[in-house]
Amino acid sequence: MIGLLAGSTAAFAAGEGITVYNAQHESLTKAWAEGFTKDTGIPVTLRKGSDTELGNQIVQEGAASPADVFVTENSPAMALVDKAGLFAPLGAETRAEVPAEFQPASGHWIGVAARSTVFAYDKTKLKEGALPASIVDLAKPEWKGRWAASPTGADFQAIVAAMLQLKGEAATLDWLKTMHENAKFYKGNSVAMKAVNAGETEGAVIYHYYYFGDQAKTGENSGNIGLHYFRHKDPGAFVSISGAGVLASSQHKADAEAFVKWVAGPKGQEILKTGNSFEYAVGKGAASNPALVPLADLDAPKVTPDELDNRAVVKLMTEAGLL
Repeated sequence: MIGLLAGSTAAFAAGEGITVYNAQHESLTKAWAEGFTKDTGIPVTLRKGSDTELGNQIVQEGAASPADVFVTENSPAMALVDKAGLFAPLGAETRAEVPAEFQPASGHWIGVAARSTVFAYDKTKLKEGALPASIVDLAKPEWKGRWAASPTGADFQAIVAAMLQLKGEAATLDWLKTMHENAKFYKGNSVAMKAVNAGETEGAVIYHYYYFGDQAKTGENSGNIGLHYFRHKDPGAFVSISGAGVLASSQHKADAEAFVKWVAGPKGQEILKTGNSFEYAVGKGAASNPALVPLADLDAPKVTPDELDNRAVVKLMTEAGLL
């Protein structure tokens, strides 16, 4: 899907502007692109796809990729492209827009938003004392048939990537094999959340913003739902970083980096605070939407974003029968 955003006709005629491969939510990146174009006059072309789809596409395109910028929902796709040597280094001023915890050591991309893993549960069936203390507990026999997830999605696979980094291959594979027996599967986090709300299952592992987005609308798909934050540096408290980076093949590196810097800067992060994406702002000094549990209160585990290995996750999930 290609969307052309407002910009000067002269700029388009001269072949200027940038192309963004966008795996983030379409409405959020569109708001970022429109704000950037308004401030700079630089046109932005958005090409929409999933983390996995666009990450693999960039790797296949290599030096011939028409993309100038890659924006993702989760960081494993950023790590995939970075390990292939396809990102250009970002300047110090751009990297300075976000704390070190929200960027890889390589300096080749930065975080621009974040989302928290949560256990969405049916408040009519479960009380807080009956909730799992750890995401690992969902492998226990007492949770058989009582919880759900969307294993084919990049969101859940990022959570598994965090577990793999934190717990190791053997423990992660064991958990996935048990999940194959214990969990119900839905296509998409929003569908899994709706299933909890409708009483089809007692809980689901999703990202937090699905709940807040529905609550901000009609609440019809989340009225019976409570959110359980695992905290205590549990793998289930994983905070996933949405990333942005400039492709080494870009013919418009200065404009491309200007876009990444703008998104991570005050104006881009303000869109996270005031918009309807309900994702966390990660820029230095940036405030998130006040409806959210503060990022600092999530007690998330320390995960190295550039070592989240999606290919290893796919291998393990396939071995466990989940893909």
